Amino acid sequence: MRLLLVEDDARTADYIVRGLTEAGHVCDQLRDGHDGLFAATRTAYDVIIADRMVPSLDGLSMIKAVRAAGVRTPVIFLTSIGGVDDRVEGLEAGGDDYLVKPFAFSELLARIHALGRRPTAPEQKTSLRVADLEMDLIQRRVTRQGQAIDLQPREFSLLEVLMRGEGRVITRTMLLERVWDFHFDPKTSVVETHISRLRTKVDKPFDVPLIHTIRNTGYSLHAPS
Repeated sequence: MRLLLVEDDARTADYIVRGLTEAGHVCDQLRDGHDGLFAATRTAYDVIIADRMVPSLDGLSMIKAVRAAGVRTPVIFLTSIGGVDDRVEGLEAGGDDYLVKPFAFSELLARIHALGRRPTAPEQKTSLRVADLEMDLIQRRVTRQGQAIDLQPREFSLLEVLMRGEGRVITRTMLLERVWDFHFDPKTSVVETHISRLRTKVDKPFDVPLIHTIRNTGYSLHAPS
Protein backbone atom coordinates (compact mmCIF):
# COMPACT_ATOMS: atom_id res chain seq x y z
CA MET A 1 0.00 0.00 0.00
CA ARG A 2 1.00 3.61 -0.46
CA LEU A 3 0.74 5.47 2.83
CA LEU A 4 1.04 9.08 3.96
CA LEU A 5 2.48 9.83 7.40
CA VAL A 6 2.17 13.36 8.80
CA GLU A 7 4.31 13.40 11.96
CA ASP A 8 6.72 16.10 13.13
CA ASP A 9 8.52 14.07 15.82
CA ALA A 10 11.62 12.77 14.03
CA ARG A 11 12.14 9.68 16.20
CA THR A 12 8.52 8.57 15.94
CA ALA A 13 8.42 9.24 12.20
CA ASP A 14 11.64 7.32 11.53
CA TYR A 15 10.39 4.40 13.62
CA ILE A 16 7.09 4.21 11.74
CA VAL A 17 8.57 4.68 8.27
CA ARG A 18 11.23 2.02 8.87
CA GLY A 19 8.63 -0.46 10.10
CA LEU A 20 6.24 0.19 7.23
CA THR A 21 9.02 -0.09 4.67
CA GLU A 22 10.12 -3.40 6.17
CA ALA A 23 6.50 -4.57 5.93
CA GLY A 24 6.57 -3.90 2.19
CA HIS A 25 4.69 -0.59 2.07
CA VAL A 26 5.62 2.73 0.47
CA CYS A 27 5.38 5.58 2.97
CA ASP A 28 5.62 9.32 2.24
CA GLN A 29 6.51 11.22 5.40
CA LEU A 30 5.80 14.92 6.00
CA ARG A 31 6.16 17.04 9.13
CA ASP A 32 3.79 19.90 8.36
CA GLY A 33 -0.01 20.01 8.23
CA HIS A 34 -0.17 22.25 5.18
CA ASP A 35 2.20 19.96 3.29
CA GLY A 36 0.11 17.00 4.41
CA LEU A 37 -3.08 18.61 3.11
CA PHE A 38 -1.48 19.31 -0.25
CA ALA A 39 -0.18 15.74 -0.57
CA ALA A 40 -3.43 14.13 0.59
CA THR A 41 -5.48 16.00 -2.00
CA ARG A 42 -3.05 15.50 -4.88
CA THR A 43 -1.98 11.87 -4.45
CA ALA A 44 -4.05 8.69 -4.14
CA TYR A 45 -3.07 7.08 -0.83
CA ASP A 46 -4.47 3.90 0.67
CA VAL A 47 -4.27 5.16 4.27
CA ILE A 48 -3.28 8.47 5.91
CA ILE A 49 -1.60 8.39 9.34
CA ALA A 50 -1.75 11.81 10.97
CA ASP A 51 -0.48 13.11 14.29
CA ARG A 52 -2.93 15.54 15.87
CA MET A 53 -0.28 18.07 16.85
CA VAL A 54 1.79 19.09 13.81
CA PRO A 55 3.04 22.55 12.77
CA SER A 56 1.25 25.09 10.54
CA LEU A 57 -2.03 23.19 10.39
CA ASP A 58 -2.95 20.77 13.16
CA GLY A 59 -4.01 17.24 12.32
CA LEU A 60 -7.71 17.77 13.00
CA SER A 61 -7.89 20.86 10.78
CA MET A 62 -5.88 19.11 8.09
CA ILE A 63 -8.24 16.13 7.93
CA LYS A 64 -11.32 18.37 8.03
CA ALA A 65 -9.94 20.16 4.97
CA VAL A 66 -9.12 16.84 3.31
CA ARG A 67 -12.70 15.67 3.84
CA ALA A 68 -14.08 19.02 2.66
CA ALA A 69 -12.17 18.46 -0.58
CA GLY A 70 -14.01 15.18 -1.05
CA VAL A 71 -11.08 12.88 -0.30
CA ARG A 72 -12.29 9.69 1.39
CA THR A 73 -8.92 8.04 2.11
CA PRO A 74 -9.04 6.20 5.48
CA VAL A 75 -7.32 8.13 8.31
CA ILE A 76 -5.66 6.95 11.51
CA PHE A 77 -4.97 9.65 14.09
CA LEU A 78 -1.88 9.30 16.27
CA THR A 79 -1.87 11.30 19.48
CA SER A 80 -0.72 11.51 23.05
CA ILE A 81 -4.19 12.83 23.94
CA GLY A 82 -6.17 9.82 25.07
CA GLY A 83 -9.43 11.15 26.53
CA VAL A 84 -12.77 9.92 25.23
CA ASP A 85 -13.80 13.42 24.15
CA ASP A 86 -10.56 13.80 22.20
CA ARG A 87 -11.09 10.49 20.40
CA VAL A 88 -14.64 11.46 19.54
CA GLU A 89 -13.40 14.83 18.24
CA GLY A 90 -10.92 13.06 16.00
CA LEU A 91 -13.52 10.69 14.60
CA GLU A 92 -15.98 13.52 14.00
CA ALA A 93 -13.28 15.46 12.15
CA GLY A 94 -13.15 12.67 9.59
CA GLY A 95 -10.84 10.11 11.18
CA ASP A 96 -11.53 6.39 10.86
CA ASP A 97 -9.34 5.13 13.69
CA TYR A 98 -7.40 6.48 16.67
CA LEU A 99 -4.17 5.24 18.25
CA VAL A 100 -2.80 6.72 21.47
CA LYS A 101 0.96 7.07 21.99
CA PRO A 102 2.93 5.12 23.01
CA PHE A 103 1.70 2.26 20.85
CA ALA A 104 3.01 -1.06 19.58
CA PHE A 105 3.98 -0.94 15.91
CA SER A 106 2.26 -4.30 15.36
CA GLU A 107 -1.03 -2.71 16.41
CA LEU A 108 -0.55 0.23 14.05
CA LEU A 109 0.25 -2.17 11.20
CA ALA A 110 -2.82 -4.29 11.94
CA ARG A 111 -5.05 -1.20 11.91
CA ILE A 112 -3.53 -0.01 8.63
CA HIS A 113 -4.20 -3.40 7.05
CA ALA A 114 -7.78 -3.39 8.38
CA LEU A 115 -8.48 0.04 6.89
CA GLY A 116 -6.70 -0.87 3.66
CA ARG A 117 -9.07 -3.80 3.16
CA ARG A 118 -12.11 -1.54 3.21
CA PRO A 119 -13.67 -0.81 -0.18
CA THR A 120 -12.44 2.59 -1.29
CA ALA A 121 -14.67 5.23 -2.78
CA PRO A 122 -13.79 6.61 -6.21
CA GLU A 123 -11.26 9.42 -6.10
CA GLN A 124 -13.08 12.70 -5.60
CA LYS A 125 -12.54 15.85 -7.59
CA THR A 126 -10.69 18.80 -6.10
CA SER A 127 -12.05 21.16 -8.73
CA LEU A 128 -15.22 21.58 -10.77
CA ARG A 129 -15.67 23.06 -14.23
CA VAL A 130 -18.75 23.90 -16.26
CA ALA A 131 -18.06 25.66 -19.55
CA ASP A 132 -15.79 28.62 -18.65
CA LEU A 133 -16.76 28.55 -14.95
CA GLU A 134 -14.20 26.94 -12.63
CA MET A 135 -14.29 26.16 -8.91
CA ASP A 136 -11.23 25.22 -6.84
CA LEU A 137 -12.56 23.20 -3.88
CA ILE A 138 -9.26 23.36 -1.99
CA GLN A 139 -8.55 27.08 -2.28
CA ARG A 140 -12.29 27.89 -2.24
CA ARG A 141 -11.92 30.06 -5.33
CA VAL A 142 -14.23 30.60 -8.29
CA THR A 143 -13.27 32.08 -11.66
CA ARG A 144 -15.02 32.59 -14.97
CA GLN A 145 -13.04 33.32 -18.09
CA GLY A 146 -10.07 33.69 -15.76
CA GLN A 147 -11.75 36.45 -13.74
CA ALA A 148 -12.06 35.92 -9.98
CA ILE A 149 -15.60 35.86 -8.58
CA ASP A 150 -15.95 36.82 -4.92
CA LEU A 151 -18.56 34.63 -3.23
CA GLN A 152 -19.83 34.49 0.32
CA PRO A 153 -19.60 31.02 1.97
CA ARG A 154 -23.29 30.23 1.41
CA GLU A 155 -23.10 31.38 -2.21
CA PHE A 156 -20.05 29.15 -2.72
CA SER A 157 -21.91 26.14 -1.29
CA LEU A 158 -24.95 26.85 -3.45
CA LEU A 159 -22.85 27.13 -6.59
CA GLU A 160 -20.98 23.94 -5.69
CA VAL A 161 -24.25 21.98 -5.48
CA LEU A 162 -25.36 23.35 -8.84
CA MET A 163 -22.01 22.60 -10.50
CA ARG A 164 -21.88 19.05 -9.13
CA GLY A 165 -25.32 18.50 -10.62
CA GLU A 166 -24.39 19.99 -14.01
CA GLY A 167 -27.23 19.59 -16.47
CA ARG A 168 -29.61 18.14 -13.90
CA VAL A 169 -32.55 19.85 -12.25
CA ILE A 170 -31.83 20.70 -8.60
CA THR A 171 -35.07 21.35 -6.76
CA ARG A 172 -35.62 24.03 -4.15
CA THR A 173 -36.08 21.32 -1.51
CA MET A 174 -32.75 19.74 -2.46
CA LEU A 175 -31.02 23.11 -2.14
CA LEU A 176 -32.60 23.79 1.25
CA GLU A 177 -31.32 20.42 2.51
CA ARG A 178 -27.82 20.50 1.00
CA VAL A 179 -26.95 24.18 1.47
CA TRP A 180 -28.94 25.24 4.53
CA ASP A 181 -29.48 21.83 6.18
CA PHE A 182 -33.21 22.53 6.35
CA HIS A 183 -35.32 19.38 6.30
CA PHE A 184 -38.49 21.41 6.17
CA ASP A 185 -39.71 24.36 4.14
CA PRO A 186 -39.01 27.58 6.12
CA LYS A 187 -41.48 29.44 3.89
CA THR A 188 -38.93 32.10 3.00
CA SER A 189 -37.36 33.26 -0.25
CA VAL A 190 -33.83 32.41 0.93
CA VAL A 191 -33.12 30.16 -2.08
CA GLU A 192 -34.45 32.65 -4.60
CA THR A 193 -32.51 35.49 -2.97
CA HIS A 194 -29.21 33.61 -3.10
CA ILE A 195 -29.82 32.43 -6.67
CA SER A 196 -30.38 36.05 -7.65
CA ARG A 197 -27.09 37.06 -6.01
CA LEU A 198 -25.28 34.21 -7.75
CA ARG A 199 -26.63 35.28 -11.12
CA THR A 200 -25.43 38.83 -10.51
CA LYS A 201 -21.90 37.55 -9.91
CA VAL A 202 -21.66 34.47 -12.15
CA ASP A 203 -23.88 35.33 -15.14
CA LYS A 204 -24.54 39.06 -15.41
CA PRO A 205 -20.98 40.20 -16.24
CA PHE A 206 -20.71 37.59 -19.01
CA ASP A 207 -22.41 36.98 -22.35
CA VAL A 208 -23.70 33.45 -21.75
CA PRO A 209 -25.91 32.61 -18.74
CA LEU A 210 -25.22 29.32 -16.98
CA ILE A 211 -27.86 29.33 -14.20
CA HIS A 212 -31.32 28.48 -15.52
CA THR A 213 -34.69 28.45 -13.78
CA ILE A 214 -36.78 25.35 -14.39
CA ARG A 215 -40.32 26.61 -13.90
CA ASN A 216 -42.17 25.22 -10.89
CA THR A 217 -39.29 22.80 -10.26
CA GLY A 218 -35.92 24.34 -9.42
CA TYR A 219 -32.69 25.28 -11.12
CA SER A 220 -30.09 23.84 -13.43
CA LEU A 221 -26.56 24.96 -14.20
CA HIS A 222 -25.31 24.22 -17.71
CA ALA A 223 -24.01 25.85 -20.85
CA PRO A 224 -26.75 26.47 -23.45
CA SER A 225 -26.81 23.77 -26.12
